[in-house]
Amino acid sequence: MARLLTLLLLYAAGYEAGRYSSLERIIEQTKETYYEALWRSSQRWEAGQHDLTPWHQYSLGVLIYAYREFENRVGELASAPGAKQEAVLRTLDAFEHGRTFSIAELGRLCPTVSRATIRRVLNDLREQGVVECLGTGRSAQWCKC
Repeated sequence: MARLLTLLLLYAAGYEAGRYSSLERIIEQTKETYYEALWRSSQRWEAGQHDLTPWHQYSLGVLIYAYREFENRVGELASAPGAKQEAVLRTLDAFEHGRTFSIAELGRLCPTVSRATIRRVLNDLREQGVVECLGTGRSAQWCKC
């Protein structure tokens, strides 16, 4: 019952990770730590000298784990096959013909895309005659033909 009330209080406070990751499952996976935190927090309870810090640390750890799990799932969904390549292509489509740019600039405009992916897209476009490389090395400029 206490776990359900905790979940309800988290929802009321705006912490909704429990909707997307099972806090109950996380607690079950870490039940030894769960029971240790309960035991340590209840020491000297009858004298009113207990310390809730171990319980707070454990609870916060569960919540952080749930949010990280949720972030990982969202990242997987957001990165559908070809999504990063598509982001680079959309950025290049917005450039005018004859505009020069660098791989670093594309990296800033497409922060979720790795430099290796940007290079691969540019090399494919170069073979198709869409872009041209105007130099070598890190300072090389590219031009949209």
